[in-house]
Amino acid sequence: MIHYNVKIDAFEGPLDLLLHLINRLEIDIYDIPVAQITEQYLIYIKTMSELKLDIASEFLVMAATLLAIKSKMLLPKHEEELDDLDSEISYEEDPRDELVERLIEYRKYKEAAHDLKSLEEERGLMYTKPPSDLSDFAKDKQPEKTEINVTLYDMLAAFQKLLRRKKLQRPMATKIARQEISIEARMTEIMNELKLKKGRRNFNDLFPVAAKEHIVVTFLAVLELIKRKEIDVEQHENFGDIFVLAVKEGAEGLGNS
Repeated sequence: MIHYNVKIDAFEGPLDLLLHLINRLEIDIYDIPVAQITEQYLIYIKTMSELKLDIASEFLVMAATLLAIKSKMLLPKHEEELDDLDSEISYEEDPRDELVERLIEYRKYKEAAHDLKSLEEERGLMYTKPPSDLSDFAKDKQPEKTEINVTLYDMLAAFQKLLRRKKLQRPMATKIARQEISIEARMTEIMNELKLKKGRRNFNDLFPVAAKEHIVVTFLAVLELIKRKEIDVEQHENFGDIFVLAVKEGAEGLGNS
């Protein structure tokens, strides 16, 4: 006869004890050897009695249930008589089925409780505080203006991108009326446009006409205005849009000329 040493732990109920025994004895929960598990369970109950500990009634009920299942398993099984007209064989219900279902359901909740406990412990390592009002510290602080220096190569790249866009937007068949415009005249027009737009415009918006001559003249006018320091250009991020800004002194000077 094999003897097992049962360690007395704090079990939450009879199902918890049964799961402990099943795991320790490496028993298949779907094919429980009732005699073996009942013996171990009764050893636990007996040990509790010897230690003069109060045994909850639910543990005694489970002991009675195990003994009842054990008795049914030991009783000889009567074969069902076969009906001459029906060849189907009927099998007796396994007396362990109800207990197995209860154990499986209990194990699901036990594992879920373990996962929730782990999440609680993990969350317990985090410390939070309610949001604070920092408006007093940022009241007098102005947002910093981040600008990227725009070089001539950036302007040329923007011009090439503009030409490709205008080419794609150009209709397949069109009739263009030739209209001459000087660089100086276009410079005046650009400064007037900036004045109407509060001194700031997107670089692409300075090219409303798709004619190549007008685009080239406008680009040269922009470069000349930059050279004369009458406008400035800014770019907030690499490969981002370029914006043209009127320098106040330059705008007034060109408007008075």
